[in-house]
Amino acid sequence: MKQSKKYYDQENKVINTHFNSTVKNNNFNSSYFLLIAICIMLFSFTSCSESSDSDEVIVSNCPTKNCSDFSTQSQAQSTFNSNRNCYKNLDADGDGIACENLPN
Repeated sequence: MKQSKKYYDQENKVINTHFNSTVKNNNFNSSYFLLIAICIMLFSFTSCSESSDSDEVIVSNCPTKNCSDFSTQSQAQSTFNSNRNCYKNLDADGDGIACENLPN
């Protein structure tokens, strides 16, 4: 609802009328708030459901190798050097030397 404010000159004649909004449309403001809240909730549910699937299986192209698969340290080292990411379990202490307990 708008209310007019009148300005008068010295002879008491109206020289300007200005309309002020005296009643705020609370339904309009709360509608925007509700819409924003719903969008935030939908986004958070969507992002959580996509990132936290516990049934997701990670497929690796790396064959599983252990130190017991090799007879010498040099064989294990050669395999380790071919792909350090795939065969990182051959270097238990992370010093770059694979299967240190095997004979050379």
